[in-house]
Amino acid sequence: MQHDKILILDFGSQVTQLIARRVREANVYCEVHPCDVSSDWVREFAADGKLKGIILSGSHASVYEVDDRAPDAVFELNLPVLGICYGMQTMATQLGGKVEGSSTREFGYAEVRAHGHTKLLQGIEDFATAEGHGMLKVWMSHGDKVTELPPGFKVMASTPSCPIA
Repeated sequence: MQHDKILILDFGSQVTQLIARRVREANVYCEVHPCDVSSDWVREFAADGKLKGIILSGSHASVYEVDDRAPDAVFELNLPVLGICYGMQTMATQLGGKVEGSSTREFGYAEVRAHGHTKLLQGIEDFATAEGHGMLKVWMSHGDKVTELPPGFKVMASTPSCPIA
């Protein structure tokens, strides 16, 4: 069977299967694998040319507490990578950004403001503010935040207590 695919690397999030379900509901084939696969494994998974993107899941851990890192090949394949919570934090630290503990934990319902016009967020806003900003209704659970983006990265979304979301 010939089809495009998405790779989801699971860092232990309680919602990884929900992420996979959402990808599949968009009629996109995806596979979930543990985050500790090797770079060689990632390259082999991508070798058929069908891999179109990688999602790094969240985790209950902090990037300062554990050694779980994304395989380097994730960032060498020139593919789109979506880091969710811990996934974004480990991507930021691995690529030269900074992550710090936040004075405010976000847990539960949150409204995320989309910044700019990105293909990733195009057409998925849940509502718009009076000023016309696209907003997403999400569930969050984190105590750390990215405070400095790696070179070449752009802010795509934010919350009041997390300017880089």
